[in-house]
Amino acid sequence: MRLTVRTNIAMRALMTCAVNPGKIVRKAEIAEATGASEAHLGVVINQLAQTGFIETIRGRNGGIRLRLPPEEISVGRVFRTFEANTPFAECFSARDNHCPIAPVCKLRNSLDTALEAFYASLDRVTLSDLTCNNAGLERLLSLEPVC
Repeated sequence: MRLTVRTNIAMRALMTCAVNPGKIVRKAEIAEATGASEAHLGVVINQLAQTGFIETIRGRNGGIRLRLPPEEISVGRVFRTFEANTPFAECFSARDNHCPIAPVCKLRNSLDTALEAFYASLDRVTLSDLTCNNAGLERLLSLEPVC
């Protein structure tokens, strides 16, 4: 299994916001801190805002910040948001399934069960779990000047 670039960038953006509480974070700052493309980041920020993970602030001093406390943001929910439209295997796609054994194959049910177990395990992990007491991450993503 491999996560999409958008899911990866979404988690980086959320972690950047979480380690900079109370600060409005600019897209360019996130891109620089996380090595993400600003173009990809723009698409991800839009989806994060539409799904209620962040709020966007327009204007000269605009940017983004978390809409919810980090302990209320489930990693599983973020992953589902960004991975839901990406079929795990060919047979998971109603449009692009050309597998000749799909109607009788039992593997899909096993994969579906495994995939749900994967998401369920991530439902128990919050953004706070990933960022709190993580000095290394704070050093990498903190936007405050270090003396």
